[in-house]
Amino acid sequence: MKATAWTRAYRRRAPGEPRAIGYVYILPALIVYAAFLLYPFGQAVWLSFVHWDGLTVATPAGFDNYRALFSDASLRAPFLHALLLLVFYAALPVAIGLLLAALMSRVRIRGMTFFRTVLFLPQVLALIVVGVAWRSILAPDGLLNDALRAVGLGGLARPWLGDYTWALPAVGIVGTWVGTGLCMVLFLAGAQRIPRELYEAARMDGAGPLREFLTVTLPGLRPQIAVALTLTIVAGLRNFDLIYITTSGGPGNATSVPAYEVYHRAFETNQVGSAAAVGVALTVLIFVLTVTVSRLVEGRRA
Repeated sequence: MKATAWTRAYRRRAPGEPRAIGYVYILPALIVYAAFLLYPFGQAVWLSFVHWDGLTVATPAGFDNYRALFSDASLRAPFLHALLLLVFYAALPVAIGLLLAALMSRVRIRGMTFFRTVLFLPQVLALIVVGVAWRSILAPDGLLNDALRAVGLGGLARPWLGDYTWALPAVGIVGTWVGTGLCMVLFLAGAQRIPRELYEAARMDGAGPLREFLTVTLPGLRPQIAVALTLTIVAGLRNFDLIYITTSGGPGNATSVPAYEVYHRAFETNQVGSAAAVGVALTVLIFVLTVTVSRLVEGRRA
C-alpha cells in the first residue's frame, strides 16, 4: 500500500518530537477532568445567573448576584478576611520556612530528621483533627489561657475564637502552623540542589551569612518559592475545614471566608445563586493570584 504524505511526514519525525498520538494518551484523563471539574464549574456559572432557593423554580437574575459581591458588605467581608488570612497562610509560612531551611542547611543539628518530621507533622494530619485540637487549645479554659495564667499573664487570657478582634488572627496562626512544615521541606530539598561552588565563591568574596542567603540561597530557591506560594495561597483561599470546625464563621461573621460563605448560603440560607456567584468569584481570584505569583517569582519561565 502506498503511504500517504501525512504518513511519510509522521515517520520522518525524530523520536521525542511532539506527535498527535499524544492526545490519545491524555484523553481518558481529560474526560474525567471534564466530567468532574469542567461540567460542575459550568453548572455553577449557570446557577450564578439565577435566583434559586434550591426547591422552587429558578428565576433569571442577570448580574445581580455578581453586583451584590461589591455592594453587599456581608459578601465583601469574607473576601477581605481571606486576603488578610493569606498573610498567615502564605506569607508567614514561606518566610519562616525560608529561615528554618537556611538555618538547617548551614548548621549541623543533631536529630535533624526528628525536627523535620515534627515540623512536617501538621501536613500529615487531617484538618478536621487540627481544627478540633486547636479549638480545645484556644478555648476559654484551654491550654493557652491556662499557660498565660500560670506565668502571671492572666490579663491576656480571653476566649480567642469568640473575640471579634482576635478570632481571625487566631485562626490564621493555626494556618501558619500547618503550612510552615510544607514550605520548610520544599526549601530544604531545593537548597540541596544549589551547587556548593556558589557558596564557596561567595565566602571567598567575603560574604557573610545574610549576604550569602540573599545572593545564593534565595535566587536558587525561586522555583520552590513559587511552588510554596502557589500551594499556600490556594490552601488559604479555599480554607473551609478550619473555619467550620473552629468558629463556623463567627463571632458574627468575623471569620467568614468565601469557601464557608458558599456552604452557608447554599445549604443554610438557601441562596444557591448567590453561593454560586461567590464560588465562581473565588475561582477567578485563585486563578489570578496564582498566575500573578508564578509570573512574579519565576519570571518568564512560568
